Amino acid sequence: MTLDPYRYAARARLGDRVVAESANCLIEEHLGQTSALYFPLADIDLSAFRPVAEGSEGDSAELWQLESSSHTALRMLTAPPADLKLALGHGTFDTEHVLVEVVDATIDTDARDTTYKQFPTWGDASHLIDMLDLRQDREVSFTSVAYTDGRRPVVEASQMLGQAIIAAIRHSPGRRVVSASMIFLGVADAAKPLTFTLEVLSAGRTFDGLAVQVLQNGRCCAAGTVLMGSLSPDVVTHSVPPPDVAGPYDSEPFDMGVTGRDLRVVDAAYTSTSDAPVGPPVIDAWVRFREVPEDPAIHAGLLAQFAGHMPIAAALRPHAGIGQSQAHRTLSMGINAISLSLHQEIRADEWMLYHHHSTAAAGGMTHAECRVHAEHGGLLASFTVDGMVRPFTASSQPRDERTAL
Repeated sequence: MTLDPYRYAARARLGDRVVAESANCLIEEHLGQTSALYFPLADIDLSAFRPVAEGSEGDSAELWQLESSSHTALRMLTAPPADLKLALGHGTFDTEHVLVEVVDATIDTDARDTTYKQFPTWGDASHLIDMLDLRQDREVSFTSVAYTDGRRPVVEASQMLGQAIIAAIRHSPGRRVVSASMIFLGVADAAKPLTFTLEVLSAGRTFDGLAVQVLQNGRCCAAGTVLMGSLSPDVVTHSVPPPDVAGPYDSEPFDMGVTGRDLRVVDAAYTSTSDAPVGPPVIDAWVRFREVPEDPAIHAGLLAQFAGHMPIAAALRPHAGIGQSQAHRTLSMGINAISLSLHQEIRADEWMLYHHHSTAAAGGMTHAECRVHAEHGGLLASFTVDGMVRPFTASSQPRDERTAL
């Protein structure tokens, strides 16, 4: 468990009424559990609540209900345990009854770049970068840091692809990733580290060929190949133009629960609900990370990490009554394979336009052909994604939607 000053301002609302607002919150984080946000009591409007009880022995706290209902919505720490001592004189809201929002901005952020994320979030872009930045154990072995908020502790397929790319760059410094392909063979537990092992298939003057396996508890979760190449002067050069779509500031911000990452969807085309309006099998989304280390491997890994987020949603968009909210509950959905080619140096702290076009859905599988363009229009990457959308097979075993595919 960690308890630290929170880097973002936050507010709590009951409808249109702001009942707390502070730039001095504390965040409590546990691996595998949702976070808790503590507001200083001086920044909470207590007139919206009434005290009703004290907490249990050993966890001294005052519990407050909403004035308008019997819901316990606020917990004020009066004598916290040693590991929460910093939270003395703070209160935390029950987010089922009080809307808590994070102001996703820093002191230098322009107003048009400020967005709001509902708390609890999954985490911050810094958590994502820490997971991608593998620790090298041996020349051909790397280990990841585990992170999950517990709500769905499954490692994303495209995260493993991004990590594999970083492992390959660490192994072959001075060369760039030309292409990377990976198939995903089994569920990986996000609460446990992953091991990435490399096998050198070829090491030449111009190209290196690497095979990658992703292991957890001795089991292979994913496998693929990475082609590394040296830079060369252009003999010919061309690229497909970007789609003619609205820019990032004319597109709808979308909250995926990651602070420090700005995501905006053209025409608000991405939604997880099954009752969303139908449309063409296309989703365009702008993505940018606020703070990224000056490390080309991390920038490339971040581009790859987002590649698996929307291709299946693009395939579902033309079909009424089907949405990603049904994934792992009534329908089996997941990414099976991604093949990615990188064409230019990546800057993940600049706007990247992901163009997802699902070209086929048949036999319980979907296929998407996608591109990533820079804001100025240059083609950064091309990738294809194969995913599954299938009914669950009949089984007497109970299914845990937190971990089921």
